[in-house]
Amino acid sequence: MRFLLYETGDAKPSAPPSPELMAEMGKLIEETTRAGILLATGGLGDKSTHVRSSAGKVTITDGPFTETKELTGGFALIEVKSKDEALEWAKRFRKIVGDGESVIQEVFGGDGR
Repeated sequence: MRFLLYETGDAKPSAPPSPELMAEMGKLIEETTRAGILLATGGLGDKSTHVRSSAGKVTITDGPFTETKELTGGFALIEVKSKDEALEWAKRFRKIVGDGESVIQEVFGGDGR
């Protein structure tokens, strides 16, 4: 099963991560890589483009979107045996980065499903 894990939170600027936090995240990334579950990881920009369609008309709107209350800062794509296993990895991430909110969403396709 594949899951996309990403962090959300208040859309406000935050300080760059400390060297200690970066080291702890590096250890977690190394561990998930050794376990063979990490498929991809990366950061996401603070601007996005929305593409909407309605009644056959496509509208493109460039951000940033000030009305957005959540900000997505980065992601990890993992492949694990169950949602429970994905939750355990997400809990470990939250313990490293502290207060905040993460989302776990199953990803379909690309693996024969």
